[in-house]
Amino acid sequence: MSELFNAAEYLTESRVSAGDGARTAVHHPRGTLTYSELAAEVRRVAGGLAGIGVRPEERVVLCMADDVELFTGILATMYLGAVAVPCSTMLTGAELGTLVVDSRARVLIGSHQFTEAVHSAAASAPDLRQLVLAGADPVAPAPGVSALTWEQMLAAGAPLEAAYPTWDESPALWLYTSGTTGKPKGAMHRHADIRYVAETYGQQVLGIRPDDVCLSVAKLFFAYGIGNSMFFPLSVGASAVLQPARPTPDLIASDARTYGATLLFGVPSFWGPLLAADVPDDALAGVRQGVSAGETLPARMFTGIRDRFGVEILDGIGSTEALHIFISNRPGAVVPGSSGFPVPGYEIELRRTDGSVISGTGESGMLWISGDSICTGYWCRTAVNRQVFQGEWMRTGDQYVRNDDGSLTCLGRTDDVLKVGGIWVAPAEVESRLLEHPALAEAVVVGIPDADGLDKPVAYVVPRAGAVVDPDEVVAFCRAGLASFKRPRSVIVVEELPKTATGKVQRYRLRQNHPVTA
Repeated sequence: MSELFNAAEYLTESRVSAGDGARTAVHHPRGTLTYSELAAEVRRVAGGLAGIGVRPEERVVLCMADDVELFTGILATMYLGAVAVPCSTMLTGAELGTLVVDSRARVLIGSHQFTEAVHSAAASAPDLRQLVLAGADPVAPAPGVSALTWEQMLAAGAPLEAAYPTWDESPALWLYTSGTTGKPKGAMHRHADIRYVAETYGQQVLGIRPDDVCLSVAKLFFAYGIGNSMFFPLSVGASAVLQPARPTPDLIASDARTYGATLLFGVPSFWGPLLAADVPDDALAGVRQGVSAGETLPARMFTGIRDRFGVEILDGIGSTEALHIFISNRPGAVVPGSSGFPVPGYEIELRRTDGSVISGTGESGMLWISGDSICTGYWCRTAVNRQVFQGEWMRTGDQYVRNDDGSLTCLGRTDDVLKVGGIWVAPAEVESRLLEHPALAEAVVVGIPDADGLDKPVAYVVPRAGAVVDPDEVVAFCRAGLASFKRPRSVIVVEELPKTATGKVQRYRLRQNHPVTA
C-alpha cells in the first residue's frame, strides 16, 4: 500500500529536521546555499510555479544550465507534486520541441544560454501555456503563451508552506532516453525511486558521507548526473558542486581544488582526456573516490588515473530506466575492464535468446535486471514497454558475460543503438539527417571502436549520380541539424553498401572492415 512520501521534502526539509540546516548543500557559481536556505528557496520556487498555474502531476520541462535555478526548479516541481522533466541542453530547438510536445507540458523553463533552442521549441508546442526564461527576457512564441522571466515567475505566488502530499508511488521525474529502441521516450520515475537509489548505490556502494563534496562531469539532466549532484549528497547532508560550463579537464581539476571535492563522477570520455591533460599530478589530492559510468571504462584509464592521480575509479553500469547504477565495482576490490557486481537491492540475469537463464560463467547473454528503482514504463509507448519490461524484470539491451570471480563484463549492445560519450545515439536519426543532404543517395551509421574500445559514430555514404561528396562538409551539415554529439566522427564514401538478398544493410560487415579509429 502506498505511503505519503515526497522526494523533494526528503532531500531538503528532512535534512533540516535532522540538524543539517547550517551545513552547505550546494556550491554554485554565485555562492552557496545551506540546507535551510535551499529548503526555503525550494518552497519559494514551488510557490511561483503554483502561481503560474502548475498543478500536481503536470509535467514541467526544464532546459537549463547546471546552476541554482535548475537545481531548485527540479526540486520545487517535485515538492509541488508536479513532474520535473529536465532535458538535454545539447538538443536543437526542433529536438527539444519534440520532447515538449510528447510530454504535453504546459510550462517550459529555460536559461539564457539556450534562449534560441527554448524559443524554437516553444513555438512548436501547441499545449504550451507558459514560457519562463532565467537570465534573459523571453519572447512570447505564440498567441496564448505567456512569457515570463524567472523573477516574474517567482513573484507570481507566495512560498508554499508544505510539500504536496504525494505518495511514494506518485510520479516525480521523467527523463527522456533513446534507450534500447532509438526514439526519444520518457522514462517515468516515482518519488520512491529517488530514495531507493540513494539508499542502495549511494550509501551501500559509494558510502557517501555528510562530509563529502560531490563534483560531477555529467549534468543534472542525465540520470547519472542528477544522482551524483542531487540525490546522493542531499540524502545524507553532504554538498554538491554545480558547474554550468563545459566540463573540461582543466575546469574540473580547478573545481576539485577550489571546492575540496571528495567524490568525482566522470565518464570514459572525460577520464581519457584528463590523463592527457597538462594538469598537476596532485590536482585530485582531495578526491577519495572516482566513479565512472555511461560506457565501459577501459582498463588503461583505470590504471592510468590510479597511478598518476592516486584515485581509484569505480566503473559501473546504470540506465535512465533504472535511474542510476545497478552493477558496480567496489572500493578496494575493482576488477579493471568489468562493470563489477550487482548493487545491493538489484538482481540480474543473463538470458539466452530462447529466454533460458545462464547460471554459469563464460557464456554471454542478454542482461536483465530487477530492482525497485526501475521506472514504471515509458510514456505512451505501449509496444516498447511490452518488449522492455516484463513483470519485475527489465531487458537492458546489453550483452554481458559472468567472469569466474563473479564480476560482469559488457560485450556491447545487441541492437544498433550507439552509446557515445555516455549518451545514447540512434543511427536512424543521424541517417535521416544525412539523407537530407542533396549529394547523398544512401547512408548508414555504425559504431566503430576507437583505440580505447569506445564507440564513435561513423557514416558510410553512397553519393547521388554525378555528385561529389566532401566528408568534412557532410559532418558540418549534420552538426547544423543535430545535437553535436550525434554527428558522425568521420564520413566514408563508398560505391555501394553491403546488403543481404532482401536488401537489408549488413552493418556488421561495415564494422568488421573498418580499422580501429584513432
